[in-house]
Amino acid sequence: MVMTMQKLLLSGSDVFYTINDMRTDDLGETWTGPTPHESLSRWQEEGGVEACVCDFTPKWHAASGMLLGTGHTARYADDSGPMHVRRREVAYAVYDAEGRAWSGPRFLELPDERRFLDAGAGSGQRCDLEDGTVLLPIYFRPDPEEAMCRATVLRCSFDGRVLSYLEQGNELAAPDPRGMCEPSLTRFDGRFLLTLRNDVRGYVTTSDDGLRFDEPIPWRFDDGQELGNYNTQQHWLTHSDAPHLVYTRRGADNDHVFRHRAPLFVAEVDAERLCVIRGTERIAVPERGARLGNFGVCEVSEGESWIIAAEWMQPAGCEQYGSDNTVWATRVKWGRPNRGRLL
Repeated sequence: MVMTMQKLLLSGSDVFYTINDMRTDDLGETWTGPTPHESLSRWQEEGGVEACVCDFTPKWHAASGMLLGTGHTARYADDSGPMHVRRREVAYAVYDAEGRAWSGPRFLELPDERRFLDAGAGSGQRCDLEDGTVLLPIYFRPDPEEAMCRATVLRCSFDGRVLSYLEQGNELAAPDPRGMCEPSLTRFDGRFLLTLRNDVRGYVTTSDDGLRFDEPIPWRFDDGQELGNYNTQQHWLTHSDAPHLVYTRRGADNDHVFRHRAPLFVAEVDAERLCVIRGTERIAVPERGARLGNFGVCEVSEGESWIIAAEWMQPAGCEQYGSDNTVWATRVKWGRPNRGRLL
């Protein structure tokens, strides 16, 4: 098990540094790290700009037998936050299991450079098919000077070293502020489900081929009430019996938490009605004042999956509720085997 993380400047906004990892060879009984990887540290560019890979998400690629991490780049002119108008690339890196080291950042070559000048795969979940094809959800700003984002899924090949663009699906947009961001993809019962972050509410949509998706609809509970997730990513915890969603929301005595980004909830999804079944909702990671909005989900075996999150110690004062930058690894034990996953 390899778990990635990176340092954050608490006086800035989304100011990230070198990617570290921790490793366990006994399913979490003992850990080594965190180990910084200079191959994935910041680099200097012209005009005093510094760049780094961030929102990095590792996932096992079964066809090649390699651990492939995807994310995107951020660029900084100072330590206040990322540059507003900037180039952003879909970035990836490959893990050397024997050397226990990550490759340097590589960048997915995309067509139509103007439209994809600001494009990234940060904090998303991809879906790998049996033939090794990678369905990679990304989001991008067609006009780098505008805030509105669109999401799409790319079909890519991966040979164990190089990720290559093959084709693109339809573009998904929303009228709400900043549009569609941080899409995450899963496959269940022959269909593909895509969940999307938006400033006002979370959205969901489906596709038969993983590329061409229906018009997104807001996430709701099975009683019709909106889920209450906003301006925060959601991810899939998928079992062969049913998809599950991991999310944050309002209405959980959590008004003191930034953007209500804790606790992390998990609940079963009705894949036909595209709604969260309220009666199945449980807390996956507890709330202790700090946000948990950036997190990951990992399939470990047919009997177990993990939800991993760190307590993000911003803004100042969140520690008064008990948070201390703990990294949580919640182990989900399945009552029935999770069949058909690409582990």
